[in-house]
Amino acid sequence: MLLSLMRKHAKSWLIKSLIAIIAIVFVFYFGYSFRSETGAKIAYVNGELISGVEYRKTYRNLLESLQREYKGLWNENLIKVFDLKNRAMESLVRQKLVSQEAKRIGLGVTEKEIQAHIMSIPAFQFRGGFDESRYAAMLQNNRMKPEDFELIVAQELLQEKVQQFLMTFTPVTEKEVLDQYTFANRKVKISYVLFQPDRYRNSVKVEQGGLASYFEENKEKYRIPEKIKIAYVGVDPEAFKKEQKVEEGSLKYYYEDNINTFKESKQIKARHILFRLNEGASKEEEEKAKAKALTVLKKAKEGADFAGLAKTYSEDPGTKEDGDLGYFTSGQMVRPFEEAAFSMKKGEISEPVRTPFGYHLIKVEDIKEARTKTFEEVRNQIAETLTKMGAADMAYEKALTFLDQMPYQVELKQYASEQKIPANETDFFSQREAIPGIGGDEKLKQAIFSLGKGDTTEVMEVQGKFFIIQVTDRKASSLPTLEQVTEQVKKDYISHLAMGEAKAAAGRFLAKLKEGKEWAQLCKENQIEPKTTEFFSRQDYIPEISQAFEVREAAFALQRNNRHPDDVFETEKSVFVIRWEGEQGIDQKKFEEEKGTYRDMLVRSRQQAVFLEWVDHLRKNAQVEFKEAIEGLEVGGRHAFSHQER
Repeated sequence: MLLSLMRKHAKSWLIKSLIAIIAIVFVFYFGYSFRSETGAKIAYVNGELISGVEYRKTYRNLLESLQREYKGLWNENLIKVFDLKNRAMESLVRQKLVSQEAKRIGLGVTEKEIQAHIMSIPAFQFRGGFDESRYAAMLQNNRMKPEDFELIVAQELLQEKVQQFLMTFTPVTEKEVLDQYTFANRKVKISYVLFQPDRYRNSVKVEQGGLASYFEENKEKYRIPEKIKIAYVGVDPEAFKKEQKVEEGSLKYYYEDNINTFKESKQIKARHILFRLNEGASKEEEEKAKAKALTVLKKAKEGADFAGLAKTYSEDPGTKEDGDLGYFTSGQMVRPFEEAAFSMKKGEISEPVRTPFGYHLIKVEDIKEARTKTFEEVRNQIAETLTKMGAADMAYEKALTFLDQMPYQVELKQYASEQKIPANETDFFSQREAIPGIGGDEKLKQAIFSLGKGDTTEVMEVQGKFFIIQVTDRKASSLPTLEQVTEQVKKDYISHLAMGEAKAAAGRFLAKLKEGKEWAQLCKENQIEPKTTEFFSRQDYIPEISQAFEVREAAFALQRNNRHPDDVFETEKSVFVIRWEGEQGIDQKKFEEEKGTYRDMLVRSRQQAVFLEWVDHLRKNAQVEFKEAIEGLEVGGRHAFSHQER
């Protein structure tokens, strides 16, 4: 009742006075605790203090980051799920270690470097320069003080300097760049045959002893997951739409206050004809494609139907056959295409325009100039928006009032019944399943499963509706008996036996190949149709074997004088026998063009790996002493740690 009263009369002098009294009592009652924790000694890292202030700040930043991510789905139990308190402490320990070691080797970050980095961040820039008001607004929106953000930037810059320092002892060589490029871009071609388990399913025999043994060996596979049962009250804004009365003044005020949302950018309606080219195309290929584009352009200028020409000549599979791109605004097309299209008049046809996709001929068919929609044009749209907003507010208020007035330690379904409000109760369900009657995503399920029996959520918005959810019962995870899962075990056991038969048949096939039998003849004898791939790299998609990592890697280990691997390959669905057919080396010219990118990628990867290894080494050899004071430290009313490390 108190919360509802305060919410309804938040602007009244009575409530303001009440809040002031509560604040005074709170300060006097808890003041000593707060003052004492300010100087709390949480831990020492190689003799350097971690204070209560530092810990709470780190903890708060982590907490607020997760709260922003989870929004209305957050609850305090998730603190344990994410082990937030220990994560905050470990983060601080690592920061101290990096800072100490950086200082020892003479590395540091100046205020000028921090300032320069912040001013270079695109999010804080406007019209090509740093905008202080945007910087302040973005930090405020994320509930972050400038000094806290600057500390984070300083830590990042220091880490970069340390990584660069460490890389002086482990440089990336030209050979390593070539090896990495070769690894990613060398291609092979293989032939392969599949031995499908389905071919053997009808011939396998299921014995009870074997079935029982299979179940015992794979019991964890059939573990029954933890399950919960919930009761919930749902409030749908749709039920309040008819109660909304939107006044004319509100419509006009919304229009004026949100005028930018009713502005339409300039739009171009165009068709194009694409003559496809790769970015690294040779000069000869460039000239050939451009000559073809000029030939078609001549036909267009002589009066040939542009849409018809597109059907005949365009090589763009992403648009309609007639090259119609529809209407588009600035920023939707690649820059050279956009610059050409927006500089043209209605009815004009461009000269060939080069983009990363090739040469384009563009015809502008219509232009809609930038404008602001009138109030009358959007009046109904605004009315619908305000109606939805009003209905959502009423629905949320109703759900919140219900929750505020609901006593502690009461069953939600029982209380809802007393208030003559519909409530639902689900059967048991696991975290793998959708929440019955609600749906939602993984975050919602994670939030609900973090609750204990009898715990109730705050008001949660799920797909536009508002819910109050209570966990009414829980079933711990358990292992079933064979009798409980006989059908599934039998099905899996048959698949297991069939896979064994397929693997044995494939093994016999490979053994005969090793003895010198001909590939084609063996395939014919086994009534198996061999398949041959195109040349592929480790990055390419190959049907049927795309997910078979071991098959792909084995293919790259084979060569002309060793065409068959030592073993067959088993995936979830099939057994493979492969045969090497050929290989293609890298394109040296392309390597020269792309080696800079690969070097940068290798440097970043090496830096991160070396840095993490270095930090782990520091952590293992550090003297970290957690003080007794941590047991009494509270963050947001809860103890900071559940364990000590000495």
